Amino acid sequence: MQNDPQLYDYLPSIDRPKIHWPGGARVAVWVAPNIEHYEYDPPANPMRSALPRPAPDLNWLTLRDYGNRAGVWRMIEVMDRYAVKGSVSLNVGVCAHYPEIIEACVERGWELFSHGVYNTRYLYGMDATQQRALIQDAKDTIFKASGQPLTGWLSPALSNNPDTMDLLSEADVLYTADLMHDDQPLPVKVSTGKKFISLPYSLEINDYTCLVLKRMTPRRYTEAIRDQFDQLYAEGADNPQVMCLPLHPWLIGLPHRVREFDATLKYITRHDKVWMATGREIAQWYASHHYDNVARAIAARKD
Repeated sequence: MQNDPQLYDYLPSIDRPKIHWPGGARVAVWVAPNIEHYEYDPPANPMRSALPRPAPDLNWLTLRDYGNRAGVWRMIEVMDRYAVKGSVSLNVGVCAHYPEIIEACVERGWELFSHGVYNTRYLYGMDATQQRALIQDAKDTIFKASGQPLTGWLSPALSNNPDTMDLLSEADVLYTADLMHDDQPLPVKVSTGKKFISLPYSLEINDYTCLVLKRMTPRRYTEAIRDQFDQLYAEGADNPQVMCLPLHPWLIGLPHRVREFDATLKYITRHDKVWMATGREIAQWYASHHYDNVARAIAARKD
C-alpha cells in the first residue's frame, strides 16, 4: 500500500483560483447534527471495538440514547430560532428506530446525508461488494424516508477502505466529509471520472473532540467556535471559505450546554455576508461554479 492514498493533489491556499458564494458571502457555514443509533451489543469488527467496555455498557449506551429522546429536540428548537437548516449526518437506521426525528427534519427542509447504518458498524475490512450494498441501502433508506437523493457521506467513525471514495462516486454521491485537509471544497480523485468533492468538516470544533476528548467547558467551546468563525470570515474577504459545525445531540443538547449553542448561532447569524447553507447546497454550488476551474489549476501545476 502506498504511504499516500493519492486522493487529492497539493494546491496551496495562497495559489489557487478564487471562489465565490451566493450573495458575495465570505464564508459558507453548514451545521451538521450527527443523529445516530448505537446498538446494545453490536457484531464485532476485527479492526476496532465498537464499545469502550463489554456489553451491556448501559452508561455509554443510554447517554447516547439521550440525544434522540431529549437533546435533538432542544437542538431543533435553537436552529428554528435562527432559521438554520441542518445537514444531518444520519445513521440511516434512525429512520426505522426514531421516525419522529426524520419527520421533523424533513418538515424543515434539512438535508439528510449518510453516516452509515449504525454508529457501531464500521467500513473497516469491508470488500467492494459489501460497501456497495451499504451505500445502496443508505440511498434507498434516505430516499424512502425523505424523497431526497444521497448527496453526501460521512463514514461511521470516519472508517474508510482504499476503494471507499471510488465506490461513493460510482453511486453518484457528490461529496465526502471524511477528509480534513482544507477550509475550501476541493476535487477528490476517483476512478469514475465524475466530479467528487471533499467538503470541509471539522474535528477541531466538533463537540465530541472539544467537550469529551479535550474536556473544554461549554463556554470555552463556544469561544473556540467563534475564533474559528472570525478567522475564516476575515480570510473570506479575499477568498471565501467554508466552516462546518459538527454536533451531537447527546452532547450539545444537554441542558447546561444548549444555551451556548444558542449563543453560537446568534453570533454567527448576526454577521452579514454569511451563507447559512446545507452541505448539499455548498457542494452543488462548488461543482457548478468552481470545480472545473480548480481542477484545471491543479493540472497546470503538473505541466
